[in-house]
Amino acid sequence: MSSVSVVIPCYKYGHFLADCVRSVLDEQPGLDVRVLIIDDASPDDSAEAARKLAASDPRIEVRVHETNKGHIATYNEGLLEWADGDYVVLLSADDRLVPGALVRAVALLDSHPEAGFAYGRPLRFRHGGPLPAARTRSTGSVVYPGHWWLERRFREGTGCITSPEVVVRTSLQRKVGGYDPELPHAGDIEMWMRLAAHADVGYVAGADQAYYRVHGNNMSTTDFGGQLDDLRQRRAAFTAVLEKCADRLPQADRLAGLVDTRLARHALRRAYRAYDRGRTDVVPVEELVDLARQWRPDAEALPEFRALRLRRRIGARVMPYLQPLVLSAVVDRGREWLWWRSWKRRGI
Repeated sequence: MSSVSVVIPCYKYGHFLADCVRSVLDEQPGLDVRVLIIDDASPDDSAEAARKLAASDPRIEVRVHETNKGHIATYNEGLLEWADGDYVVLLSADDRLVPGALVRAVALLDSHPEAGFAYGRPLRFRHGGPLPAARTRSTGSVVYPGHWWLERRFREGTGCITSPEVVVRTSLQRKVGGYDPELPHAGDIEMWMRLAAHADVGYVAGADQAYYRVHGNNMSTTDFGGQLDDLRQRRAAFTAVLEKCADRLPQADRLAGLVDTRLARHALRRAYRAYDRGRTDVVPVEELVDLARQWRPDAEALPEFRALRLRRRIGARVMPYLQPLVLSAVVDRGREWLWWRSWKRRGI
């Protein structure tokens, strides 16, 4: 019987813990599962809620920090110091697993020792709303070559994983190390890429694997003022992978060029979409353009810069009304919809 160590970091999320733990221990039959709840010095009754759960089930352990150590240190404590199962999962206290998610992921990893981690489709739901109906029957699985999957991330300049849907081979997690404290907001994507540099990547098809709660306190929430930091953190994550895995990535220069081009285009697209949506007063357009030029000195040759130039001529006040008549605006709306549909279906 395969064993799974589930690390649940908690900070002021004690009211979510019972449901989160239930999804791990009561809805994953046929596995040896243990849980560690790490309360990071929550100022409320979260530690008490965790201890109450542990008193009712010997499979649950609790650690309570006397002082707040931050989420990265808390993650690494559980992943590198405590986890000893065949596989390890990092699950935020405000998220939960879909019934059978660990069973499906473990079956894939047991059958494919070349795969270092497995993930699947997450279901997002609004805090306070009902859980959406989840698919619990897999239609199969795919194992992507790790370097192919990694290059796809560099080509797209973004990730395709939220986090709770991932199951990692514990031996590989220890080999590559923990989350990088220099990447507090992009540590997840950097971790998945670092794992992919060392092993292949499994994907559970057909079934949903986790519920990701969307609310104002999510680590990934980004307002308009945070768009610059989002892009900078993403680039720092890609750069960190190239540095840490240099011996495994002989085409590092080409990968760096791919992601710099993609992120420059993302920056310019955010800039010109601000005109389309009438938000130039809150989106840092000029700073986004400066970032694009920093990463691609020839940024003015990119199609996104031409789209921005057109919108500047039209003007910020008029552009929202003319959006249906501007081809690049119509194409962008279609591209965004198609990307969203593709991401939901394939998870790559």
